[in-house]
Amino acid sequence: MMQRRKFIEKSCLATAGLMSVNAMPLSGNALKDVIIGHGDYQYKVDVDWGKLNSERFPVKDCHEMVQDSKGRIILLTNHTKNNVLFYDKSGKLLHSWGHEYPGAHGLTLHNENGSEFLYICDNERHEVIKTTLDGKVVQILPFPKETGKYQKKEEYIPTETAIAENGDIYVADGYGAQFITHYDSKGNIKNVFGGRGNEDHLFNNAHGICIDDRNPGNPILLITARQQNKLKRFQLDGTYIDSIDLPGAYICRPVIHNKNVYLATIWSGDGSEGTGFVSILDENNKLVSAPGGSTPTYEKERLNPMHQALKIFRHPHDVCVDEDENIYVAQWNSWNTYPIKLYRV
Repeated sequence: MMQRRKFIEKSCLATAGLMSVNAMPLSGNALKDVIIGHGDYQYKVDVDWGKLNSERFPVKDCHEMVQDSKGRIILLTNHTKNNVLFYDKSGKLLHSWGHEYPGAHGLTLHNENGSEFLYICDNERHEVIKTTLDGKVVQILPFPKETGKYQKKEEYIPTETAIAENGDIYVADGYGAQFITHYDSKGNIKNVFGGRGNEDHLFNNAHGICIDDRNPGNPILLITARQQNKLKRFQLDGTYIDSIDLPGAYICRPVIHNKNVYLATIWSGDGSEGTGFVSILDENNKLVSAPGGSTPTYEKERLNPMHQALKIFRHPHDVCVDEDENIYVAQWNSWNTYPIKLYRV
């Protein structure tokens, strides 16, 4: 523990020297031994973790990442030379597949009776595609015309899915009409709720969705309203519960790991370009650490507005948390850069 404290103290001094950097993201050498984050959630940065030969394995936007039961880190990119890249935890590429997902955006992994499947939301195909881990298509959810909310598929631009324990599928139309469509495991529509608006039960950019199972007896939905700087909570039947306000944080998909919620924060402050960081909420849904961001502080139970403090991330779009609580960060619109790894210290 003493060695860890000394390491953090030394690294925080190095971090202080980076506060004024505001150009392109820092190189690996500039970040050597730098620690970011707050409180018990601090991390050493490896910006070179996911780098590959860009001619053989190019990426466009690195949209989302998940980890399978074998410990492999799976990246989804919208580059059709290789939409899905499999890494080991050291950053070594294991294999890749996929050429038919030009709008690859959302990636969810679900274990169904011992078999794992991927759910890909494709913005340009306007549908959700379920595949095996080796890329075989097993189910397609097209635009939900039968809900009466859409007249043509172009109005439906799904960004994320969440899969309940019983196999029910929730699809967030984050770039379209902002509805949440609820299917059974066979693809039959059970419910639709939400829609565009600034009221509590509506959304302005329902970008991400997940099942919050931290209370096993009462799982709920966490759905981002990114332009509202809110994480909204709903019952599984679509009933609105309440909102978690995160002023200054434009959050993407919520990721549950143990008792925490992790979120890539694509913009911050006034929403300016290139101002992202990572947000970590505790079991009480309080922001306790913001790697790359300002120190979270509360006044009368209200979070003070957040902003980027270090120019490490450009546009964080998703996070994946492994069993050692290291964080992998995929970035959108960041000069075709590969994922960054944050090592928990």
